[in-house]
Order: sequence, then C-alpha cells, then structure tokens
Amino acid sequence: MDIHMTIKEFSKLSGVDSTTLRYWDEIGVFSPAHRSEENNYRYYTKKQLITLYFVTALSELKFPLKTIAALDNDRNPEEFLRLISAQEQLLNNELSRLRMCYAIIHARRELINHGQAVQNYPRVSVRHMEDKPILLGPRNIYKKGENFMHLLPSLVKSAKDLRMNLSFPIGGYYDSFEDFLEHPQQPFHFFTIDPSGNNRRKKGDYLMGFNFGDYGEFDSLPEDMKTYALENSIVPKGAVYVTYLYDELCVKNPEDYLAQVCVGL
Repeated sequence: MDIHMTIKEFSKLSGVDSTTLRYWDEIGVFSPAHRSEENNYRYYTKKQLITLYFVTALSELKFPLKTIAALDNDRNPEEFLRLISAQEQLLNNELSRLRMCYAIIHARRELINHGQAVQNYPRVSVRHMEDKPILLGPRNIYKKGENFMHLLPSLVKSAKDLRMNLSFPIGGYYDSFEDFLEHPQQPFHFFTIDPSGNNRRKKGDYLMGFNFGDYGEFDSLPEDMKTYALENSIVPKGAVYVTYLYDELCVKNPEDYLAQVCVGL
C-alpha cells in the first residue's frame, strides 16, 4: 500500500514547493491522491511522483499549464509529438528575439563606450576603424528645404517593409566627402548598425571628426575636417558614415547627442 504523505512531506520528497502544489491543485493540473473530509488536508503518494514528473518536465519546456492539464487527461505519442513540435517553433522564435536583443545591446554598449573614449581625442584626426556590418536603407529623395529630420519619419513608417530594426543605432551615409560638405544635413541613405546588414563599413583608416548636437547639426565640423585634410595632404576618397555614439536612448537633451563622422581614405 502506498503511504499517504502530507503536502509538506511530499514537497520535501519531490522538490516542488508547497505553494506550487496548492496552485496546481486549484487549477486542476496536479491534485493530491486524497483530501481529508475532516480538515480538507491534501495527501499524496509516492506513485504520484511519476505524474508530477510529467507536469514539471512540460513546465520546464514552457508549456502552458492548461495544455499540460489537457494532455494529462488524454495523451498519445502523435499528440505529444504535435505539441512539442509547435513548442519548438515558439522557442525558436523566442531564441531569435533574444539574439536580436543581445545584438542591439552589444551595438549600443559599443557606441557608448566609444563615445566616452573619444572625448579625449582631438576633434578631427585620422583613426583606424575595424570592419563593421551595416544595413543600408534605400536612396533618400529630398524635396526643396528638406533635411535629415524630414525623412526620418518615412524611414520609421517603412522600416518593417525594409526589414530594418530601428532599435539598432541609426546613421547617415554619403557617397563622398564632397557630398557631405555640400549637403551635411542630407545623407544619401540611412543605415542601421545591424550585424545581419547587407553592406559594410570596411576596415581601414578614416578621417574622423566629432560633434555634439542634434541630428544633422554639425556646426563647423565639415569645414574643420576639410581644413585638416588640406593641411595634412589627406585626400578623402571613400564614403562618409555618420554614426551617433550618443542619442536619445542615453541622453535626454538633443544638444548632447554625439555624432561621429568617418570618411574613408
């Protein structure tokens, strides 16, 4: 005869706390073998450890408790295979979401750390940059008087269709240094620093400048970079990448946004 145990004794034997056992009983997922008519106490048997393992194993796999209860009443290999296949897909989706969150956090942390370091750099200098994948958006078409901020809302609106995750840091791309000097507030493309990007900022030396200010505001930086290049016999011949090391996610005042302008050499 299987000896009845109190909920405290069964909890100690099974490793499942009493609060969880009571909750599972209340919602019909796992009930005691016997309830006392006198005091309504719950009593369990050792044989119930098998059923309890069924519940805890599926709970660990993140099955909903209602699904576990329904499956406990009527299960077979085919139904179980169907359920775990569906659960596998849900977990795959969750893993993809977590990987994306990790990539966003990594990209943000890297820029902020860089932003803290560059405040000790000269405003304009030549720096080596490592290879960096980016996701380049479509060509921007500006109407008269429009700039960076006018087209940003349309990027937000079309981001899903473009498969651009705007939680990644956003930047501006120009075909050449001359284009940046002529229209600094009108990047040819927006891009995100996305590890799955369709383009790359290639490894190499870059003419680099920094500026605090709102999106598209560079003060004298374009001219300062041009002067530095002339004085040092540097011929910028690559694309221009504007990256915001600090943006609205880490500083409240737009005047404290920190832009990094890199021109390929």
